[in-house]
Order: sequence, then structure tokens, then C-alpha cells
Amino acid sequence: MRHTSLAQLETADHYLSTPSSAARVAGIDRNSRIAVVHDWCPDFRGGERVLARICSQLPNAEIFTLFDFLPEPVKQQYFHDVEFHASAANRLPMIRKYYRALFFLCPFLIEQFDVTGYDAVISSSAAFSRGVITRPDQPHLCYVHSPVRYAWDEQFSYLDQANMGFGPKGMLFRYMLHRLREWDTRTAHGPDLMLANSTYVRTRIKRIYGRDARVVFPPVSLGELAYVEDKDDYYVSASFLAPYKRTDLVIEAFNEMPSRRLVVVGEGQQSARLRALAGPNVTFAGFLSRNDYVRTIAQAKAMVFAGCEDFGIALAEAQACGTPLIAFSRGGATDIVRRLGVAERPTGVLFDRQTIASLNEAIDRFEESGGAITPESCWHNSLRFSEERFDREFGDAVDSVQSPYTGIA
Repeated sequence: MRHTSLAQLETADHYLSTPSSAARVAGIDRNSRIAVVHDWCPDFRGGERVLARICSQLPNAEIFTLFDFLPEPVKQQYFHDVEFHASAANRLPMIRKYYRALFFLCPFLIEQFDVTGYDAVISSSAAFSRGVITRPDQPHLCYVHSPVRYAWDEQFSYLDQANMGFGPKGMLFRYMLHRLREWDTRTAHGPDLMLANSTYVRTRIKRIYGRDARVVFPPVSLGELAYVEDKDDYYVSASFLAPYKRTDLVIEAFNEMPSRRLVVVGEGQQSARLRALAGPNVTFAGFLSRNDYVRTIAQAKAMVFAGCEDFGIALAEAQACGTPLIAFSRGGATDIVRRLGVAERPTGVLFDRQTIASLNEAIDRFEESGGAITPESCWHNSLRFSEERFDREFGDAVDSVQSPYTGIA
């Protein structure tokens, strides 16, 4: 198996010569006190990686989050010298086991953070953080990972998966989601500027809130990822094992293709169910260390994803490893994948329906493509999602939000 370093690729010099983040955001007042509000930190996943990159640009930033379960070594590595403020609910007994069930209290809890003494507010929001109370003259920039999925278009699938019909419990949950939609809509016009992490999320913001948003793709740490040109003979699925990720569909598809191997990376609330569903050609790797995760993704023949992800950092990371994608053609995958049969240098196959037949057909197309999708094309494609590009575009957004105010500009 041959590993090729980034420096060995022809265009690597261009990537390595990109100006540093400090040069890109020189207009930011480094002495400003900025409150960065993030929904919650249960683990260090995609949203927390974005949060870490935001804080890396703002030396005097402090984080406000509803629930903080990040291990201290993670904080030392990614949030060195950044102060965390958690809500009062973070101190409840055994809160880590049931914090998601408190979603109906989260709008109230987020409004209890007093950030009015800070020079500016940046919210990193997939649900609640955007609703933090700010001063009328306080700049507020919101990076939207997603409007609240389970309160809007994903409500019905979430209720169905939780077996919530129209009984007393189901009706109570439906009413609470109705109230959450009211609060979510009311707070949508608080930020001065909204950034969307994908074209798909920008469309949802326009449809739900009636606001225009600027697309800024999340940052991918290309330097942490190993480019592998000679692939192994397995496919990989990597995600938190939640229902909307549709790992069940991937497993069911491979159950019908016993000659093809699938490695499932990740854990989650569906772990036991998915293990029971899988055939002998499906292996579960569980939660992996970062190095093992990168190696598993980099050596795979292709990554398979059947869910609708708002962006999907794992998909972009796979491209940086030279790994092609086979993904559902909705959500962030349409921004990431250069589609076979459409793009000049394709990096993956998109399928249009969340069915076993559609996914199997896409895998067959990939197998029959005759090497049209190359690891090098995948790696070149990943440069669009670099940390340097994020620093530049996010820094420009910070400057544009600050400029109408005299507080920190």
C-alpha cells in the first residue's frame, strides 16, 4: 500500500503557500472580548471542530454552552486557554444521559447567559445558541450548522422513529415542538448576519426564516489527513449512529451484496440495532482514535453515506484522503461531491432515492466506472474546504458585521 504525502503532489506548493489565518483576519481587533455561544458540547465532532477553529481566530473569546462534556485533554488540545461557561443544568445529576430530553428547556436556558458585557457575539447554532439575548448595538454573527432539524422538516421522521403517534405523549411532544418553532422563528432576526455551512442549509434558512445567508463551508484539517492512493477492498461508513444518518440503509444494501465488505465506524443510540441487522460481510469498528479513524477512511475503496447531512465534514475528510464518495444526493453532499457523469474530474457517485435498490445501483456504477474517479481528483477537490479558506471567509464575515458599529471596529 503506497502512501503519498501532500508535498509529493504536483499542486501541493499552492496549498502550502496559502497565507496564514493571522494574515487573513488581520482586521479583527485582537483585544476585543467576544462571547462565542455554542448549543452544547457532548463530544468533539463536526460542530465542535468548527467551534475550535472559530476560537483559534479570536484569542480573547469565551465559550458559552448549555452542556459541556468535553474531556480535559480535548480542551487542552483544541481550546487551550479558552474559558467555558456552562448552563446551570450542566450540574444536574447524570445529566449526560438525558440532556437531549431537555430540549424544551433549552430556549429558556440559552436566554440566561448574560453576554451583554462583551464587545461582540458569535453564535454557532444548530438549534438554540442563536437565541442568546444581546444589546441593540452589539454585533452578532451567527454560523448556522442547521435550523433545528427535529422542529422543522425532520419532525415527522424523528417522531416516527421514536414511535410518537397521536397519543397523549405524542401530542405533548408535538405541542412542545410547535412552541419551539415559535421561539425559533422569533429569534431568527437577532443576528446581523447569518452564515450557512452549505448551499442546502442556506436554502433552508431562506425557506424557514426568510433570510439570506452567506455560505462558508466548515474547515477541514487537511494536514491531519493521510492521502492514500492504493486502496483496500472494503467500503466504509463513518458517522454517529443516529437514525437520520441512515446507516441502516447502508447495512441493508450490503446485506444484499455479500461479496462486498463494509466497515462501520462510530457508535450511537442505534448501535445495538444496527449490529443485529448486519450480515457477516459487515464489520463494526466502533469508536476509533483519530489516527485509526483517518487510516480506516484513507484505505477504504469508497465512503458510503445514505443520510441527508447539512454539510458532512466526514465526507470532505474522506476526499482529502483520496477516498471517493457514494452519497445520497441531498444536503451537503451536493456541495462536496463532483458527480460522476457530470463533472470533468469526478470524485463520487450520488444516488437520488433513499432505497436499497438506488444505493446498490450507485455502488455498481462506481465499480463499473473504470477508474474515472481517482484518489488525486478527490484530494484536489478537498482543497475547497481547507482551514485557510475558512479563516479567510469567516474573517471577512466578522469584519463586515463589525463595520457598522463603533464598539470593536
